[in-house]
Amino acid sequence: MDYNKLALELHKNYGGKITTKLRDTDELDRDKLSAYYSPGVGAVSRAIAESPEDLPKYTWTNNLVAVISDGSAILGLGDLGPRAAMPVMEGKALLFKHFADIDSVPIVLDVHSADEIVATVKAMAPSFGAINLEDIAAPKCFEVEERLKAELDIPVFHDDQHGTAIVTLAGLINAAKVTNRDLRSAKIVIIGAGAAGTAIAKLLYKYGCTNMVAVDSKGILSDDRTDLNTEKQMLLDYVDSSHSGSMDDAIAGADIFIGVSKAGLLTPELVATMAPEPIVFGLANPIPEIMPDVATQAGVAVLATGRSDLPNQVNNALAFPGIFRGALDNGVAKITDDHKLAAAEALASLVENPTPDEIIPSPFDERIVPVVSSSIK
Repeated sequence: MDYNKLALELHKNYGGKITTKLRDTDELDRDKLSAYYSPGVGAVSRAIAESPEDLPKYTWTNNLVAVISDGSAILGLGDLGPRAAMPVMEGKALLFKHFADIDSVPIVLDVHSADEIVATVKAMAPSFGAINLEDIAAPKCFEVEERLKAELDIPVFHDDQHGTAIVTLAGLINAAKVTNRDLRSAKIVIIGAGAAGTAIAKLLYKYGCTNMVAVDSKGILSDDRTDLNTEKQMLLDYVDSSHSGSMDDAIAGADIFIGVSKAGLLTPELVATMAPEPIVFGLANPIPEIMPDVATQAGVAVLATGRSDLPNQVNNALAFPGIFRGALDNGVAKITDDHKLAAAEALASLVENPTPDEIIPSPFDERIVPVVSSSIK
């Protein structure tokens, strides 16, 4: 299937992927019109003015998420600008509705500094029950999310970071079972120190993984590096930074490879230097760090990718619909590390007997949203 061609045809045919509809589908008669709009709606406005916390009681903010991007890091395509981000944000809205029955509005911002993004999102925040940040480049995305979490009283979640980290942890919990490993003591190498790689390292550390090495384009992140930005310096708190060297040095002897980097980076020769029966999460899109046929020949025991046409897809759609469903339903104002860990463990539990080809449930598993949402409370 040529998915690029199909995507262009479908988007053009429907003029986008989402719309809105009325919650009250009964006939709109004179009495309802007078209640939903003038003069009756004024009573609702006065009630909210007197008790602002009642906004979700009277409006769709009880089930409404803003999906926001500035278009600076679209998928693996880079900075294509806000207009090019819209189809991706619409896609996120489609997933929210399909999997969790959550209404969402895709919003693309033609502002790009952290200060501008934060100010704009804060200004529109009263219109929503939660904020999903998407496709904002690192390191800017870290500052934007942290500031909004501190300054808003509704959930703020950067899915590129935390959705990826949650599903990765869920898959690793089961991959470790398949290969009879102790995940917490396994040697893990993370290739790519951007938004996703940083979030993965932090969440694995919170889970108890203490033998991790992070690598960027210049090699291992170590204490003797003088070229690290603030975010990478903070990442040193979660990984073994006592050793320096190249990517090849980091991969040698590793039990687990997690790639959020570029296609074809992991060669059979590098796999041969890893521990026996290695676990490989090649999450570069659309082409992973190593393809399945090459991975199998090289001796990889468990392979996960970001692709829907291959087994073990690390798909953020496994996480964010249930997380926001739980946050909205349970009045959760802040999504914490404990929530993320609970969501990962809930996801992992849905695969009762993990195998090399099934360590993560399918996105179409109807148990996912109820199980994940129940962990967010």
